[in-house]
Formats: sequence, C-alpha cells, structure tokens
Amino acid sequence: MFKKRIWKPLLISLAWVLSLGGLVVLMSFIEVKKAEVLCKDVKIYIPGNQYFIDRQEVDNILQVNSRALIGRKMEDININDLEKKLKANPFIEFAKVYSDMDGIINVEISQRQPVLRIMNRFDQDFYVDQHGLKIPLSANFTARVLVANGFIDELFSNRVDTLHTAMAVQVFKTADFIRKDSLWDAQIAQIYVNKDHEIELIPRVGNNRILIGDADSLESKFHNLLVFYKKALPQVGWDAYKVINVKYANQVIGVRNTTLKDSLKAKTAVKDTTKSIKDTSQIMN
Repeated sequence: MFKKRIWKPLLISLAWVLSLGGLVVLMSFIEVKKAEVLCKDVKIYIPGNQYFIDRQEVDNILQVNSRALIGRKMEDININDLEKKLKANPFIEFAKVYSDMDGIINVEISQRQPVLRIMNRFDQDFYVDQHGLKIPLSANFTARVLVANGFIDELFSNRVDTLHTAMAVQVFKTADFIRKDSLWDAQIAQIYVNKDHEIELIPRVGNNRILIGDADSLESKFHNLLVFYKKALPQVGWDAYKVINVKYANQVIGVRNTTLKDSLKAKTAVKDTTKSIKDTSQIMN
C-alpha cells in the first residue's frame, strides 16, 4: 500500500514530463516546417455592398502584384505590419491578417459605412460614418446617403476624425435617425442648416420645408409630422404649406404657401398660422 502511494505521484510526474517533451518536439517541428513554407497566395475578403475600397487597392497596399509577398518565406513576412498598412486606409474600419500552414495569407476587411455626406460652408465635402467619424470622399464609389449643407462650420482635415461642432453632431443624429426608419429614409431627400443654425428637412414629395430645429426629441417630432401627413395634408394638399414646423413639443405649425406683400397680409398669415396650430392640436389629440 505504501509503495503504491509512492509510485502514483512519480508516474503522474513522468507523464507530465513526457507530455511537455512531446509538445516541445512538436512545436520545434512546426517551426522548422513553417520556416520552409513559402507564401503561395493572398486571399482577400471584403464583405458588404459598399465598395470604397476594392481588391485592386488592397493588392496595391500589400504590394501583392509586385510579388512582395508571394514566393517569400512565411517566417519573413510580418503579419502585424500588413495589418497596420491596411488600417491606415481611411475607408477601412477593421482589418485582420493571418496565415496558415499551406502558405496562404488571409485578409479580412470591414469597410466604414457612411450615413451622411456633409457640404460645409467652406466648400469642403466629406462623409460621416455610422460611428460619427469624418472620412473623405472616394474616387471609387459614391454612397447614396443623406446630404447636409448650409451654415455648417464643421471643418475637415482630410483624415478620419470625430465631429467637433455641436451643430454637426446634431445633423449626424438627425441623419442617423432618418436612415434607421424606412419611411423617413424614403421621404427625406436632404438636410439643410439655415442661418439661424436650425435644422430643416427637404422632402422628396411636396415643395415644403420641415423645420425640426435641433436633434432633441426626434421620435416625438417625427411622430407628430407623420400624424400631420396622414390627417392634415390630404385635406389641403401637399403644397398648401411652405413650412411645416415640428420643433415645438406636441404641436405642428403649418405656414401657408403665400407671398406676403404688406403688413395686413402678414397679420392674416399669422391668423392662418394660429388657426393651423389649433386645427393640428385637435388632430394630434
């Protein structure tokens, strides 16, 4: 019984030593094998339907066509450097590079997804991606996204960067809300920032402007606008109002599509607007 107690831990220890020894031998074999493997091919995966960057451009970044990779020993290729080169591209959000024992280098790329195109008042033009980061335009592809222009002071330094002005953040929040709603994504054609630094929306249907003011309470504002679309506009026509104001809580103000020539007509327009508020209030309630 005593001998069994002595031999059992010795056998366990011996098994661990043999296992570790085998692992060292196996790793050494793998390293020797890896040192002999040459790069045979570079496979590139770019999922999605946005094509800011294509395989040709990735080939150029990695110098695949110049035979800088294919034919070289795998141990001489720095995978981390390849990833850094790809991530330096402003259109690439994520890049992963890895190799296998067959001499294949695999490249997986995730592109940035633009949700907004801003044309600032300094004639600069750039995209904003889904994370609120500014990215440049592309010579390869033009994204079909909302365009915002007007009195926008946000500057662009031609590199990936965050939004720095409060107005640009408000515009981005509005664009992001619209794109996530299929109805408004189809209806709203443009965002405009007026001289008072308020946000206006230009619809695809109708000649009016939709004044939302800022990006606060967007769900409530668009809900009120939808009710106005369904119940008020069918009765008076899509072009009855030149401005539909939804920036105030729980009400919609319709400014009639008339040309004011004198103070008397201005007073009449104010009365019409007040009546519109009351009528809309009944509709909303």
